Amino acid sequence: MRELSPAQKIERSITKTYRDTIWNPFIRAVKQYELLREGDRVAVCISGGKDSMLLAKLMQMLRRYSDFPFDLEFLVMDPGYNAENRARIEENARLMEIPITVFETDIFDVADKAEKYPCYLCAKMRRGHLYKKARELGCNKIALGHHFSDVIETTVLSLFYGSQLQGMMPKLHSTNYEGMELIRPLYCVHEEDILRWCAYHDLRFIRCACKVTERIAHSADGTGDSKRQEIKLLIRRLRQDNPNIENSIFNAIHAVHIDTFPGYKSGGEHHSFLEDYE
Repeated sequence: MRELSPAQKIERSITKTYRDTIWNPFIRAVKQYELLREGDRVAVCISGGKDSMLLAKLMQMLRRYSDFPFDLEFLVMDPGYNAENRARIEENARLMEIPITVFETDIFDVADKAEKYPCYLCAKMRRGHLYKKARELGCNKIALGHHFSDVIETTVLSLFYGSQLQGMMPKLHSTNYEGMELIRPLYCVHEEDILRWCAYHDLRFIRCACKVTERIAHSADGTGDSKRQEIKLLIRRLRQDNPNIENSIFNAIHAVHIDTFPGYKSGGEHHSFLEDYE
């Protein structure tokens, strides 16, 4: 019997060992939220971390098995990685047989100089650069690696520190790039299952690789100045008493009862229950 390549072993594990926890939730999100259409050209945005690399492989497999044709570009933006992290991304792409297109920016340098909210600034700048490059390549969509756990953490983070009930959508129209759309195909995939898949193949991916991440790694409580990491640890503690807490939050953002809220925001405008009370 012919020996499988590392990429083939990875693909087989996704459809066999992790079919119920990774492949099926991925397909469910694509279908339930109508993330892909015939003729789409999608820029799969790869940061080099576990989530985006798995997303790239899933999208590559889906294109192969899909009932309708669509095109993919595997886009790697280098925001200022050191040589080791840049090499790790390229090595993993070769290992997983993902043909990447790399372009460079100075985002890390700019974000690190920000006095407040460097992660927010970094994410905003990344997205702008990715939209611009994707459009240059003829794409109408960008795919990001945000997963189920990101959705939950964003919801709690917005409540605790943003003073608002705000979720993370499975897809969005770009407000600055007309005709462009952002999709999140890992929307229903749990981070813990991604970690198990990585361990199964002994895959080593980079983390964010910025100075903020380094401060978190060396902080006494494991959070540094990251509120998202703080929320991640909080949910982990709460799950010890209520193992279903993440599913409850996820289901809640799909079943919002607007009639029970004294105020809400829609289309950028604030509304009060008093508008229709009488």
